[in-house]
Amino acid sequence: MDNCIFCRIVKGEIPAAKVYEDDLVFAFLDIAPINFGHVLVIPKEHHESSSTIPEPTAGRMFRIGSRIGVALKRKLDYDAFNLHLADGAAAGQVVMHAHLHVVPRGVEDGFHWNWRQLKYPDGKLAETARTLAEKLAADLAQLAGK
Repeated sequence: MDNCIFCRIVKGEIPAAKVYEDDLVFAFLDIAPINFGHVLVIPKEHHESSSTIPEPTAGRMFRIGSRIGVALKRKLDYDAFNLHLADGAAAGQVVMHAHLHVVPRGVEDGFHWNWRQLKYPDGKLAETARTLAEKLAADLAQLAGK
């Protein structure tokens, strides 16, 4: 995609601090990191949503993301790491090219996700699980039939 900043990075039109590259994915340092060493892992093909990324590419993104997280712990002396993927603007996705954040974490780094925690009303937990399981089964059956 011509106007996508991440596609332009993959093509070499915009410089990036590359950490890793193979035939499916490209990983580079985030220019506005949560903590130093924060890496973005992207599919080389343009996909706005994680739901359209082919399974081998998505698997590679998470495998490489995990390996980068281990490297951050070992070489940059972090305690842990987060893998974070926002899918859609409402989820906080800013660049509309799917990307996996690998965020190095320290015990006292001062960063908090600030997630709220809701409680399901009686019966709603099981109903929601059943609804999602049925939809997932139907979608997977449809994919298998293609």
